[in-house]
Amino acid sequence: MNANLKLVILDRDGTINRTGDEFVKSPQAWEPLPGALEAISRLNHAGFHVVLATNESGLGRGLFDMAAFNEVHSHLIKKLAAVGGRIDAFFYCPHTAEEACTCRKPLPGLFLQISERYGVDLTGVPCIGNSLSDMQVAAISACVPHLVLSGRHPEWLGQTLPSEFPSNTCVHRDLAACVDHLLGPDPARASH
Repeated sequence: MNANLKLVILDRDGTINRTGDEFVKSPQAWEPLPGALEAISRLNHAGFHVVLATNESGLGRGLFDMAAFNEVHSHLIKKLAAVGGRIDAFFYCPHTAEEACTCRKPLPGLFLQISERYGVDLTGVPCIGNSLSDMQVAAISACVPHLVLSGRHPEWLGQTLPSEFPSNTCVHRDLAACVDHLLGPDPARASH
């Protein structure tokens, strides 16, 4: 096990990019949330490896194909590189809920893949997402669940979450606020 590896697991839609009723099927439909790409870059520059874990049932439903899926991620990679950031690996579940796989969040299959790929125990690893299933898989995998509201349920900020959320869930306005929390105070900012 690589105990020295600093790792963060991110969800994609609603955490890094805007989400709506439609699946993100093309680079043109992918729009980063304000400050999200810069937040990932800050994690990278602080020594963290950032991996993505995302449910992509649109693949299983035939709403888009692997070529389109890869084009979206190529676009994300280019936009992120422009601000000095990177995603180290992409883990995704292509199955629909009806397929009863073990990799669809909140089941831990993707997280087991991450643990195996990096040779790390995920205990205490920050897991950042915008949904109940993200928080549930984080808890199952012994990660620390960080819920970003990113425009959804802003009323939950500073409030008690519904009981189905893990009790140790940290709540943040968005990914940038979560990264502020993870990295702690910036001495350079404090001196100005």
